[in-house]
Amino acid sequence: MTSSHPRLVDAQWLHDHLSDPTVRVVDATVHLTFDADGAHTESGRETYREAHVPGATFADQLTDLTVHDGEAGFEAAPSEEFARVVGGLGIGNDSTVVVYDHVNGIWATRLWWQLTFEGHDDVVVLDGGLAAWQAAGFETETGDATYPAATFVSSRRPELVASTAQVESATSDASVLLINSLTRDSFAQARIPGSVNVPFDELVDDQGHLRPLEELRPLFESVGALDPDVAPVTYCGGGIAATAVAFALQGLGRGDVAIYDGSMNAWTADPERPLERD
Repeated sequence: MTSSHPRLVDAQWLHDHLSDPTVRVVDATVHLTFDADGAHTESGRETYREAHVPGATFADQLTDLTVHDGEAGFEAAPSEEFARVVGGLGIGNDSTVVVYDHVNGIWATRLWWQLTFEGHDDVVVLDGGLAAWQAAGFETETGDATYPAATFVSSRRPELVASTAQVESATSDASVLLINSLTRDSFAQARIPGSVNVPFDELVDDQGHLRPLEELRPLFESVGALDPDVAPVTYCGGGIAATAVAFALQGLGRGDVAIYDGSMNAWTADPERPLERD
């Protein structure tokens, strides 16, 4: 793997390993747009069919891996359902999973986090996503591709997710560090009290590649995220961008980051919960 980040691979590495029978490549794309009515999500299945890494299958995170009537719009599916879906995609407990997306990497890290949450450590992210694959001059395929079905047994790690009740407690607990993963403007407009800010869009360069870990270290050090005496909890609007910050932190030695899966969507559902603003 050609990166200092242990869970990141480049296009050449993936190209060299495509024929490995244990490798499962997964397109995790979701399209997120904003207008006057708010945020809108759309499955990336059609763009996957237009172009994907040869042999890659598609994971529909919106329909298959998300609970839409839970605490938040993108609540992780129950372990049993997750295991059924990813097993159907051909992912077993002995698979090396390579995830990527077509957009800005946060949907790839979302699937990376869900796999890690369910006990699967052998998962890596393609740095720069499909754009990096194409920029390297490698061919793509159209249509659908599948792997033979496999058996996946989940072993959930509850410590990697935080509930609203836990976050409420964390606002008055100095041993927990709440990290807002949204842009600096969004952070200034509204945040959970006591939060610090590490914007997900500052983790990557203008090509969508994760910045070197030694460049990212000062950003995380400046907010106390590398302090071994605090437990980091990342959040964003709906639990997606938060996983990009958790991914970067893992490369810096913090494998203990919890995601507030409900994030601001769940926090603001109760108007009595406080918010800080600049």
